[in-house]
Formats: sequence, C-alpha cells, structure tokens
Amino acid sequence: MEDKRNIQIIEWEHLDKKKFYVFGVAMTMMIRVSVYPFTLIRTRLQVQRGRSLYRGTFDAFIKILRAEGVTGLYRGFLVNTFTLISGQCYVTTYELTRKFVADYSQSNTVKSLVAGGSASLVAQSITVPIDVVSQHLMMQRKGERMGRFQVRGGPEGRGVAAFGQTKDIIRQILRADGLRGFYRGYVASLLTYIPNSAVWWPFYHFYADERLTRTPFLSVVRSWVA
Repeated sequence: MEDKRNIQIIEWEHLDKKKFYVFGVAMTMMIRVSVYPFTLIRTRLQVQRGRSLYRGTFDAFIKILRAEGVTGLYRGFLVNTFTLISGQCYVTTYELTRKFVADYSQSNTVKSLVAGGSASLVAQSITVPIDVVSQHLMMQRKGERMGRFQVRGGPEGRGVAAFGQTKDIIRQILRADGLRGFYRGYVASLLTYIPNSAVWWPFYHFYADERLTRTPFLSVVRSWVA
C-alpha cells in the first residue's frame, strides 16, 4: 500500500505578524548568545599567524576566558545583534516576493527560486557591513595586536564604552577604505548565499507538494524530515 503524506504550507497572509517577529527575534537571540563565543574563537583562529596565539578551539577558549574574562568571548556581540534585523528582512522579503511573483506565475519552483535569491540579496546587504565591524571588534584583545585596527586606549580599550569602540572602528574603516571597506567580501557572500537560498526553497516546496512513497530512497528521506 502506498504511504502518502502532505505537508501544510503556511503562507504569509496566515501568519500572526506580531508573534512571528517577536518570537523570531527572541529565539534567534537565544541561539546567538550560545554560539557567539565559538564564532569569535573561529575568527581569531582564522586570522592568527600559525599557532602564535592559540593551539586550537579549546586552548583559545581557556586563554580568552583567563585573560579577558567572559566579556572577552562576547567582543562585538552588541553590534552583531543588529544582524537579527537581516533575518527578519530575509523572511519578509521572501514571502512578499513570492506574493509578487504569484501575479505572473503560479509555479512554486519559479516563486521560490526568485524569492529565495531576492531574500538573500537583501539579507546579505544588511549583514555584511555589520559583520565587518563586529569582526574587527572581535580582534580587540589584550596583548598582541591581531587585526588591522585598534580602538583608542590600546587593545584593552580601557575607558572606551562598547559603542565608543564601535564608532572608533567605523571611523578607522572609513578613513582607510571608505564606504567600500564595509562591504569587503560582499560579492563572495552573494555568490555563496543567493544560489544556496534560490535552490533550497524550490526543493522545500517540491518536497511539500509531492507525496512521499514507500520506496527505499524516499523512506530514508522521510526518516530525516519526520
């Protein structure tokens, strides 16, 4: 007997927008708080010369904690939280673009492909400048200088409030590179995320529209998504 299953698609007009934005931001923030220290560690490991500072992830975690305290693991976090806006803009752009494209095509593949690509374009346009600033803030550490820029008061940033450091970094980026300095890696980000998003969403809707049959391959797929 054929085992069939349908997945309900919740469209934009069905959402409670207030709950969507409030809970969406809250859940993303909780995730961001838990993973941010490892984002900072990854960034420092990627830019250090060889193993001049840290031998690995665990070594970096211990050394940062001992030298800079818990706050050292969250350098640039306040600035980075502004990327939460891009997440909400991504979903909003995706849903509104789907509605717009629906006036010209009823194909879920076409709607999802155009909407997914557009959503990533908007999200990355917001995210990249924020990431550039927050990553420079991640490089502010006690001891050896790591990044291109240093906040006033030296690597420790003594006497400089969090957003004072941010303004200082922004001024230095503008002075050194102009506005283009905030979009370093922008094209690479677009080439990474736009194709990924444009392809992922059509597959999602293809899966949702199709009924799963009890074939060996689809049984495995069904076990993954159940």
